[in-house]
Amino acid sequence: MTGRHPIRYGLAYSVVRPWSHYGLSPAETTIADVFREAGYQTAITGKWHLGHTHVRLLPRSRGFDHFYGHVNGAIDYFAHNRGEAIDWQRNGETLKEKGYTTDLLAAEASRWIRARDRSRPFFLYVPWNAPHTPLQAPDDLLNKYSFIKETRSRTYAAMVDAMDRGIGQVISTLEQEQIIGDTLIVFLSDNGGPRGAGADNGSLRAGKATVFEGGLRVPAAMYWRGQIKPGITDQVATILDLLPTLASAAGVRVNTPQPLDGIDLWPQLSAGKVIERGELFFAVQGDTGPKQHALRLGPWKLVRIGATEHLFDVVNDPDEKNDVAAANSERVNYLRARMDKWIALHPPSEIITSQHPHPGWVPPSDWAQAAVR
Repeated sequence: MTGRHPIRYGLAYSVVRPWSHYGLSPAETTIADVFREAGYQTAITGKWHLGHTHVRLLPRSRGFDHFYGHVNGAIDYFAHNRGEAIDWQRNGETLKEKGYTTDLLAAEASRWIRARDRSRPFFLYVPWNAPHTPLQAPDDLLNKYSFIKETRSRTYAAMVDAMDRGIGQVISTLEQEQIIGDTLIVFLSDNGGPRGAGADNGSLRAGKATVFEGGLRVPAAMYWRGQIKPGITDQVATILDLLPTLASAAGVRVNTPQPLDGIDLWPQLSAGKVIERGELFFAVQGDTGPKQHALRLGPWKLVRIGATEHLFDVVNDPDEKNDVAAANSERVNYLRARMDKWIALHPPSEIITSQHPHPGWVPPSDWAQAAVR
């Protein structure tokens, strides 16, 4: 959302829990702010998950003209609840709709595109909750994958299929509106798949909620008919690059008070060139276990799990099978010092202490109405 590393504003280690009062700092400029300032219509259909207890933390206070979806993660795909409370809204008004969330999000995105002001450009953000847990899918798709015997993997495949179907619906709408050639489409995941929920990260080590490649390395696709040549690039990029890169592609000026950590990759991506990146820092702490950090510089990646450190050459060893820290002590020392500087950026916050609810926390009956106004 910001082009800045979340360690700078206290969101590096975990997500916003239902019982948490924090969110993305209102002092941060979002990608929606940037595009709206440039005259774009802006909308989000999907999962927000960046703060829900006050309207100042909600999408319509963060640069989005239109919000449809849910503020928490892990909602029920059919009941649209998080816990016992309904978490489904349009612009602050609770909705009691029937349907599978993935299908509803696709329908809303298409509806919004068709109802847009055709005299102005638009920025549409569609953060699907699929295939996040809980593992739920429509019966027709579960039956389609009945040949997969393991229940979790079968449901996971069905959920991804539903998302693919929804993406196809949105793209078809762009074609019907005859603006597919004027639209840059980006698809990517926020993290590697959770193996325990049926995901498959191939040979990459580990998965979601880790700083190993299985938790970090995901495919991404960009499509702009007539502007991007088909093919595969080896360019290393992160989600932090989205704001400067998309703004560059659209010719939109980025005027943020804080410096960005992401870089503009549009010249390289549009020309089919590859550049080497500088330092890339990663951090996470799951529900249990110590903090995890990683720092990549060129082919080298230092991984720290608690007090244990590993060094990998992730260009030649992307599966992180060979720890070469013992043979590269000077490189480890240099990367360790750089990592410590990144870690020190994290401001004081409650994010680690709020992994579990206070014993006296009582969930609301309606998430949209629970936000302080």
